Amino acid sequence: MDTSGACLLNATPREDEPRVAYRLARYLRKQAITSPSPENEDAAWNKVLPAVDQLQEFYEFSLQLEKSFPKLLVALCRDDPKASLSNQQALAKQLGDVFDFVLRFDDAKMVNPAIQNDFSYYRRSLSRMKLSKKDLNIKVRDELANRMSLFFAYPTPMMKVLSETTVKFLDDNSGNVSRDNVVGALGNMANICLDMVDKHKFSSNETNMFCLRAMTGAIILYDHVCYTGVFTKKSMIQMRAAVGVLKGYTDASTDGLLNALRFTTLHLNDPDTPGAIKQLLA
Repeated sequence: MDTSGACLLNATPREDEPRVAYRLARYLRKQAITSPSPENEDAAWNKVLPAVDQLQEFYEFSLQLEKSFPKLLVALCRDDPKASLSNQQALAKQLGDVFDFVLRFDDAKMVNPAIQNDFSYYRRSLSRMKLSKKDLNIKVRDELANRMSLFFAYPTPMMKVLSETTVKFLDDNSGNVSRDNVVGALGNMANICLDMVDKHKFSSNETNMFCLRAMTGAIILYDHVCYTGVFTKKSMIQMRAAVGVLKGYTDASTDGLLNALRFTTLHLNDPDTPGAIKQLLA
């Protein structure tokens, strides 16, 4: 496997980095809009600029994820996926790391809806800064800003990248990896993580939340790549138990993970989905 795939998470930016910067940037942006003056506009711009630079890091990481994630799938799914997860535990941990980051990032993005407003303010101000020749140190210019705007406009942008990348990889068959093997790897990953939390294998909340995020990410991706979805009775993932563990976990909030199952899966509302599962996620 290419080292860029194996070391994918080494380049992961911290998903909580923009929060403090955005609180101040949002306040100054409101000041610039409600009390417009050159001073207020410059103050808002100077605070929004580094926050946008941080968002660029996340956007660029999504591009790296798009490029590297298929390599991880090839390494884990070319042969028997159950054996690969057992025999290549470092790579299995990398898969868990990807799901952990993706769900943490998307949850942080969901609770910061002002990001899109602030980014719109940045794009509007960009034209003014170019006219006033104050754009010399700007890294995110028009074309990149447009692409970033499309990325952050989606409610769960990282999971969207992950699911679309995986579906395209399987449709193109570029890695000679069967869909059944990928489905099998994701199913086993979800069940292993479920079992570890359900049987209290770990006392650490941090470790348990890692397992729950990895389980949830595997479930969502399974639902995107398996033709019949994850919620049918034939699914290899124990969905009632998985939802039950998420709802019964009390050491930290799992609302974001439950919402991810509700809103980023494809087949929850299919006619074949058992009513008990729909009721659990209602």
